[in-house]
Amino acid sequence: MLKKIFLSLLIIFLVLWTKPLWNEPVREFIPESVSDNYHSMKEFAGQMIDDNFSFDQMQNQLSLPNPFDASEIPERELAEKIELSIPVEHAFSIGNIEIGDNKDKVSQLYGEAMRDSKNEYGLNWFTYHENYQNFIMVAYDEEEIVRGLFTNQDLFSSQFDINMGDTRMTVTETLGESEELIHYNRFSYQINSEGEHDVYLIDGSYLTIFYDIHDDNRITAIQLIDQDLEATKDTLYPSSSEALKEGFEYQLFDLTNATRVNHDLSILEWDEDVSEAARKHSADMVENHFFSHTNLQNKTFQDRLLEDEITFTQAGENLAYGQLSSIFAHQGLMNSEGHRENILHEGFTKLGIGVDFNEQGQPYYTENYFAN
Repeated sequence: MLKKIFLSLLIIFLVLWTKPLWNEPVREFIPESVSDNYHSMKEFAGQMIDDNFSFDQMQNQLSLPNPFDASEIPERELAEKIELSIPVEHAFSIGNIEIGDNKDKVSQLYGEAMRDSKNEYGLNWFTYHENYQNFIMVAYDEEEIVRGLFTNQDLFSSQFDINMGDTRMTVTETLGESEELIHYNRFSYQINSEGEHDVYLIDGSYLTIFYDIHDDNRITAIQLIDQDLEATKDTLYPSSSEALKEGFEYQLFDLTNATRVNHDLSILEWDEDVSEAARKHSADMVENHFFSHTNLQNKTFQDRLLEDEITFTQAGENLAYGQLSSIFAHQGLMNSEGHRENILHEGFTKLGIGVDFNEQGQPYYTENYFAN
């Protein structure tokens, strides 16, 4: 027994005597964070011994909640404390899709897109729906990552207590005052919505909430655009192209039908002949610098349709000018009583749309509704 005690004391003596020979070289190979934790624990243990802690006291001390226990700390605070990238649900999603998701996820949920068409960001809007039910629009970047989302149906969810049909007052009480300016590299855009929509910068995305002024300013649509995508704009209006003209036309058509479905109305049929007539009127307004249903030859839209040998029993025309996209144009038309009546007219069966751009890139939209 004495021999074992002697050998133990000898080992301890040799360890302490040779400590200068091994302590520093080994420390060089210990990561700084590990070394810091080691010394903190050593000091804590020394304090317990010096203060004559009992075993029970030490056990109680060690059973205190771990400061990095995920069950004790809010998710965002936890991510900051342990400096790890923990996925956090986005503030808003549309159809269970969030900014940053990939195209595969969208395809698994919605199948193949019904249409894709050029948008004002140089990307395409991919449209998903079932006879315009469950209608969403999704924009992907070159790596097929979701950068934009839109719906005008009850398909969005939020961490905030905001739902389709809530009033603008509810939105303001929940989210606070909306943005007044959007800053780009070369210019700033002042938002003058006149209460028809609000823009918020939330969770790295521009959230635009559209209101129906004919229904107590209730939420009627929502758009999400990735902040980095928005920042790619060099000018307020995009460069004109045939692809963008066609994109705006088909987007207006799809938006109109999705809105009609919301109001339990029949879906309109695309008419290419009437679309060509609408394109000619938009081009005429651009070329001759006017904005009217009656052209400079004093011909009304009915005259123009008949001139193109288009017969009809009833017809209506909507015009819009200067809106940044087909989405903003459609929402604006829905907030104008006369244009709204055309969009929601029970008797119309067909629709033709034509878009053109002036030298500043401002779009002119012509919609011709009719039945024959």
